[in-house]
Amino acid sequence: MGVFAPIISPDIFALRPDFRALSIHALNVSNAESNPETKTALVNACNSPCSAPWAEAHREAWREAYRAFGAKPQRTPCSAEALLKRASRDGVLPSVNAVVDLYNAVSLRFAIPVGGENAETYVGAPRLVRAQGDEPFETMQTGGPSSENPEPGEVIWRDDIGVTCRRWNWRQGTRTRIEPSSQHMWFILEALYPMPDAALFEAGAELHRGLKSFSQNSEFEMRLVTAGGSTIL
Repeated sequence: MGVFAPIISPDIFALRPDFRALSIHALNVSNAESNPETKTALVNACNSPCSAPWAEAHREAWREAYRAFGAKPQRTPCSAEALLKRASRDGVLPSVNAVVDLYNAVSLRFAIPVGGENAETYVGAPRLVRAQGDEPFETMQTGGPSSENPEPGEVIWRDDIGVTCRRWNWRQGTRTRIEPSSQHMWFILEALYPMPDAALFEAGAELHRGLKSFSQNSEFEMRLVTAGGSTIL
């Protein structure tokens, strides 16, 4: 399979030297509409989110990371905290499609931001950088397509043509969303120091097993990216 490896700017490690990213590149994954298995996994995760001793400290570390680049985590929380708040408020998260249900369940079970992207829509490699402020971000506003720009210095995921996720992992753009027809995907699990490496790898293994169960001819490459470099696992 071709290389699809994330690039993380030194500016990010200057902000959080403890940042670790587990990248999973997946080919030939047969996604579909939500099914009873993925719906049950999501419901179970909503009912029993991560309660490990380090879980709340991990969420607080993300709040600190957001404050460090000027975001307000109480208004725009990291994706893991946003999912937990929504599940606590509503009792359950709505099903989207089989793959999205799966990675949302993993996020709740391990108190970790998990992003899932349609790799077919990418132009160039995914990059985690501090924004200049003029990068386009495709989103939805008042029910219709819209484009906006990140704030200068904001942490963003982007490719060669624009932003794919704003405020680190707060809001995904519409261009790279995983649809039921998507088969070529990229996932990123993002950890800060209070989360043990063992838990990060366990979360990645659970996501890999779930994706593999959708299609036995699928192919995967897993990478760990840290301040020390990128390693294929």
